[in-house]
Amino acid sequence: MFARTLAFFAAAILSLSAIAAPEEMFEGRDYTRVSVPQPVATGKKIEVLEFFWYRCPHCNALEPGLNAWLKKLPKDAQVRRVPAVFRDDWMPGAKIYYTLEQMGLLSRLHRKVFDAYHVDNLNLDDPAVLGSWIAKQGVDRKKFESLYSSFSIQSKATQGARLASTYGITGVPAFIIDGKYTTAESMTGSEPRLFEVLDQLIVKARDERGGKKPAK
Repeated sequence: MFARTLAFFAAAILSLSAIAAPEEMFEGRDYTRVSVPQPVATGKKIEVLEFFWYRCPHCNALEPGLNAWLKKLPKDAQVRRVPAVFRDDWMPGAKIYYTLEQMGLLSRLHRKVFDAYHVDNLNLDDPAVLGSWIAKQGVDRKKFESLYSSFSIQSKATQGARLASTYGITGVPAFIIDGKYTTAESMTGSEPRLFEVLDQLIVKARDERGGKKPAK
């Protein structure tokens, strides 16, 4: 009787472990290799690029889960957000992002830009609407508009567009891990699975770099 009870508990524990453990990722299904690996801009840290567009409903829907995942990001990994530019009408969003970055306002206003487009139905692509909105956020409108229209911001936005092209990105949101691997929710099938795959790709990149898991 005792042996049967012990066996039952052992089976239950194994079953729970199987449920808790994430499914191993598969190349060609959950992720693909970048045909020509690219150098990263994060040095010793594993680079995670997120390509997005402020007006993309899928990017907007992913934001809460992505922000929660970022809070658990290993110390040896770093996320870089890159606004993709596939058409001319994507350029305003890219310029908004880099202007906010230049002004040190991303942490405060990045999410609010998504809300402006998707919740408040504001067309921030219109300079007049954007200027009025940015002023309401307590930001110096003239300084913002000067930067937004500057050559340096235009150049950054153009570089981001080239990076998406270099990696062969055709849709957003999409992720590149350490210049080698591509994944997206459209590949993994669900948002929770996307973050599982991102975690596994970070581990894979760390192993390939010969590194050890950082202490928490």
